[in-house]
Amino acid sequence: MKQPIILVKHAVSAAIIALGMVVIPQMTEKAFAENSKEKNDPKTLKQQVEKLIVHMTLQEKIGQMMVVGFQTEEMDNHIRTMISTYHAGGVILFDRNMKTPKQVATLTNNLQDLAQETKNQIPLMMGIDQEGGSIVRMKDQVSPIPSQQELGQKNDKESVYQTANHNGKELAAMGFNVDFAPVLDLSDTDTRSFGTDPKKAAEFGEAAVSGLNTNGLTAALKHFPGNGRSNIDPHLETSSVKADKLDLQNGDIYPFKKMVRNVDNNNFFVMVTHIKYPAYDKENPASISPIIIQELLRKQLGYNGLVVTDDLEMGAVSKYFTYEELGVRAVEAGADVLLVCHTLDSQEKMYNGILRAVKEEKISEKRIDESVKRILTHKLTSDIQLHVDPATAKNTVGKNK
Repeated sequence: MKQPIILVKHAVSAAIIALGMVVIPQMTEKAFAENSKEKNDPKTLKQQVEKLIVHMTLQEKIGQMMVVGFQTEEMDNHIRTMISTYHAGGVILFDRNMKTPKQVATLTNNLQDLAQETKNQIPLMMGIDQEGGSIVRMKDQVSPIPSQQELGQKNDKESVYQTANHNGKELAAMGFNVDFAPVLDLSDTDTRSFGTDPKKAAEFGEAAVSGLNTNGLTAALKHFPGNGRSNIDPHLETSSVKADKLDLQNGDIYPFKKMVRNVDNNNFFVMVTHIKYPAYDKENPASISPIIIQELLRKQLGYNGLVVTDDLEMGAVSKYFTYEELGVRAVEAGADVLLVCHTLDSQEKMYNGILRAVKEEKISEKRIDESVKRILTHKLTSDIQLHVDPATAKNTVGKNK
């Protein structure tokens, strides 16, 4: 089990003390850090979440639902704007942001510091796609991570755990607290997949999640409800899975169902794909489908953790909807966290589209609150480190090369 976070407030500046100024303590709405006690008590946790959310503006709530990317190796105006002005709840890093372990640790520290300068001092989800194989960020610096296909062919659950454990150790050293992995899609050709056996995918998925959790990272199961049958890259274009419900439930959906039932749902997110599944919803991609998110994932499978969209800038959805529409439709469908990984323009449009929809009463603020309560609950009970030691990151990452 991941341990609750312990956050420490910034000390009063020595310069202020030297000037003899009287410093008035901040009101409770600034004190996310004060709400880190007794988190194992569900009643207390619920009260702390309610206490936090009552002081948040609508704009702050919407921002918490967004995990965003930017283009540089240091903080730039883009990410400063998204955190300070739009209250982004998380950041995802790519190769473009990562040069060395020490640089990454410094960057994640600076990003968390910026979030601590905001009114509510809510820590950031600091995410990455570190799956293994061909999907490895800063590949020349980190220890080798075999593909899930290689691990599946090796057929050793302990190897899956140890791989995720070591990966998690290196990621945690650099300040990450979310790894958007493992992939539970079933495929005999995709190197990102453990294979075609749904029971083995579930078993290995559980081992991977456990390895990440050991190091304080939250995992993300993807791509619900399973896109192993599609040969079309959703980064570029949409596609449709023709299988019927029974076939999907006995195959593609099975690993997700087993994980939801066997593992604490606060230890992993579920990422929803942009592919269409006409057996469930003839019109909408899964990521903006109320049937798939609310009826299938929430009600039938019983998942009560955070639902994350795949990147909403992918061609599978961005070719067919404006960013203003996409954000609204994802929230209406039941998504809690919206991934918008690349441009400030698309991030601003998505944020403003949701804000406008709430103000025009197309989306209720109660619906926004549902997701934000889940996000705050996750952050209060997760092992989010506001600062890591860049020297430790340098000495930890890549030592298995």
